[in-house]
Amino acid sequence: MKFQIQSIGEDLYHDGIQGDDTRVRRIHHANGLRFFDRAGIVSDEATEMLLGKGQKSYKWNFNSLTQSEAVTYILRVLPIWICTIFSSSVFIQLLSLFVEQGSTMDRTFFKFQIPPSSMTAFDIISTSTFIILLDVLIIPLYIKVMKRPPKLPSELQSIGIGLCITIITLIVAGFVEQRRLSFASNDGKEMSSLSIFWLIPQYMLLGIAEAFVYVAQMNFFTSQTPDGLESLGMGLSMFSSALGCYVGNFFLTVVNKITSSGQGQHGWVSPNLNDDHLYRFFFLTAFLIAIDLIVYIVCAKRYKGI
Repeated sequence: MKFQIQSIGEDLYHDGIQGDDTRVRRIHHANGLRFFDRAGIVSDEATEMLLGKGQKSYKWNFNSLTQSEAVTYILRVLPIWICTIFSSSVFIQLLSLFVEQGSTMDRTFFKFQIPPSSMTAFDIISTSTFIILLDVLIIPLYIKVMKRPPKLPSELQSIGIGLCITIITLIVAGFVEQRRLSFASNDGKEMSSLSIFWLIPQYMLLGIAEAFVYVAQMNFFTSQTPDGLESLGMGLSMFSSALGCYVGNFFLTVVNKITSSGQGQHGWVSPNLNDDHLYRFFFLTAFLIAIDLIVYIVCAKRYKGI
């Protein structure tokens, strides 16, 4: 029995069936993962038999190269997706750790006691403010001054910028934690006299990093999936955040297990922050995010868009 692969020409861009929606984006043939092209192989006898029954039978019995190519594009975004899982875990983990920091600091504001969890408002404010200022003020002002539209970073570049800001956020958080510990040891009390407002810079940096990563991540996955599979791209973005919860919890457990002694001494992150080394955890996470950034850059450079 003879087999032939479908032509890598017009049949790749369209299914070659009359009545198809011509508004669907054309998918260019990828040089990698060529073995998926075998899904388009049909026998001469089967083709003649199916064509005798009509083109609809042909459509539902064999895959076109267009369909095979859609699978390859989904697989090619997976390395980028994997790199975003650890960054999502860091974003989720930091918010809870920042609240733990704030609970051991001076929370007095005039006659009020600031709830530590309310400081996350600075994260939300910085995220929304940055996005609004970028669209409403920064870009229009640039166009007015330079007389041309700015060259904005692509989705992949925006994710990389967000990872860089995340590293800076972790370093700042580590130094603030060291300062909090020094105030607590000097006072000889469980609560540090350092004001909780020292956490504002790291909250705002985290919000800007989230603005870069989450917005670009959502746009990237929805734009780089073939037409009809945009919901899958959105699902990948959300699944990255969901897995980040588990990865962050697992990472924290492993670090505590490794850094704790067998004599009942807690690890770097313990219930009593004055007896642990939370700043070391921040610096370690910054180092791992830097490694993740390097891997991400390699994957982003090798990626070829749809």
